[in-house]
Amino acid sequence: MAYLQLNSDIRIRLAGIFVLGLFFSLGAFPALAAGDSENVMNWGVMGMQLFGGLALFLFGMEQMADALKAVAGERMKTILAKLTSNRFMGAITGAFVTAVIQSSSVTTVLVVGFITAGLMSLSQSVGVIMGANIGTTITAQIVAFKVTKAALLMIGGGFSMLFISKNEKIKQYGAMLMGLGLVFFGMSVMSDAMKPLRSYQPFLDLMVQMENPLVGILIAAAFTGLVQSSSATTGIVIVMASQGFITLPAGIALAFGANIGTCVTAMLASIGKPREAVRAAMVHVLFNVAGVVLWFLFIPQLAEVVTSLSPTYPELTGIDKLGAETPRQIANAHTIFNIANTIIFIGFTAQFARLVEKLIPDRPIEEEGLVVTAKYLEPDLLKTPAFALDRVRMEMLNMGERVQAMVDKIMPAILSGNKNTLTEIREMDDEVDILYEQILEYMGGISKGTLTEAQTQELLNLMTALSELENIGDTVETNLVDLGNDRIDAGFSISESTAKVLNDFHDVVKKALSGAILAVAHNSPEAAQEVIKMKDEITDLAESAAAHQASRLVAEEPNRIAAYTTEIDIIEKQKRIYYFSKRMAKTVLAPDEQIELEAEAR
Repeated sequence: MAYLQLNSDIRIRLAGIFVLGLFFSLGAFPALAAGDSENVMNWGVMGMQLFGGLALFLFGMEQMADALKAVAGERMKTILAKLTSNRFMGAITGAFVTAVIQSSSVTTVLVVGFITAGLMSLSQSVGVIMGANIGTTITAQIVAFKVTKAALLMIGGGFSMLFISKNEKIKQYGAMLMGLGLVFFGMSVMSDAMKPLRSYQPFLDLMVQMENPLVGILIAAAFTGLVQSSSATTGIVIVMASQGFITLPAGIALAFGANIGTCVTAMLASIGKPREAVRAAMVHVLFNVAGVVLWFLFIPQLAEVVTSLSPTYPELTGIDKLGAETPRQIANAHTIFNIANTIIFIGFTAQFARLVEKLIPDRPIEEEGLVVTAKYLEPDLLKTPAFALDRVRMEMLNMGERVQAMVDKIMPAILSGNKNTLTEIREMDDEVDILYEQILEYMGGISKGTLTEAQTQELLNLMTALSELENIGDTVETNLVDLGNDRIDAGFSISESTAKVLNDFHDVVKKALSGAILAVAHNSPEAAQEVIKMKDEITDLAESAAAHQASRLVAEEPNRIAAYTTEIDIIEKQKRIYYFSKRMAKTVLAPDEQIELEAEAR
């Protein structure tokens, strides 16, 4: 039943639509209520039908998008990861990925992650964001198809595939088909609800005002911003066009307004996020607003071009002809508008990037705050497990770098440091603990979604690796820091020869930890195997170090017994760090690879 669960975003959108529907149903338009008694509309029933139809439409879009993400998420991740610095390829890739996963916000979030990780510059990302706008037009193209008669068949067929089949792929395709059916059924409900308005003159007079392009843009932008869904606006525009209520120029103006209104979603999503996220959202805003401003005076010309390219129905006349032709014309205008804007502005990606960087400069270091927080865990990606799991790996690398820094500093602190140094290392673990909790919570969010068997196993492996990484931090913070304090309290020093032995052993352990972190972060079996194969080297070094300590037990030094105990404990705790690292590395390997390596080790 996970396929049918509503996320917080869609609940917010539906809540907004409910308010509008209730407002409408209670007589929000008194001008429309005026008329002869025989022409009085049942606004309550109509409002409920419109609200219900729109809710079905949006839920269907969400359902279809979720299934598409599950089916194609892994492939889309690979495509995005291979982006080149070529701005044109970036735009094409952005359009393709967005068209498949049905979410420009997800594409933008992924781009922000690449920027934050240093894999992409802001200038390179601009092309991808421009291309994402093209990808969103697929929604209008889908809803423009008049296949409402087959809606219930789609719902029934998708339901059967989803709930009867045991094959994961078939279930996902079933969810996709069911979602598409709900889209068309919702449109049918809205269309039926609005049919009485075709003969209601006050409403028709109101629609005449929509012919003013500025009014249309403002209304669509406000509505889209309120419900945070350009799909909702698109659905209503297409339905109104299919009933002959709006002309093509008015529909184009409404599409322009939806393009501006959808920027509200991007800006809201960037609140509290890193500067890269805010800048990416601002690129989206500037691009969409600039496009609308550029085309505002050319709406009639765009309408003529679209009319010549779209199918016509010469056998129809009047409102029937308008209702048959306009939906497809609006969809085509929306697509042409976004493609043309991308072509026009693609040559100015560097200028867009520089402008945004000036508008949103880097914060001074002192304003960034001291509280550590996750850099890569984007809630918007939770519904796309393939992307979300990658973000977990990226954040574990961030956490692993902090653990690595603790391990790097602990040996010098134990051998010759003071209590202040040891306290600093202990405080570093506080940041590790914060990241651990944030990553674990994010993993919990992933687990609530629809996962394939492979993704479920990957999630479990990452949970194990995360636990082992946190254990390493705790070993340093609790055990090794305590040993350093014991050395200072007892007042003994560690000889140069012993320090060399301990440092040599420490260097190998650090290498193993670094390899394990990279193995998990990059999902590299090769790196994992190298860590596991270090077992014999670690064992030999530990035995050699222990033998050295035993030989020095008879040395004429003060506190020799206390020093010996501390030195042996240091070796044991270092071995523990290696074994935690080895268990981390194992999570990357398939079970048969683990068995094979263990056999080789024996």
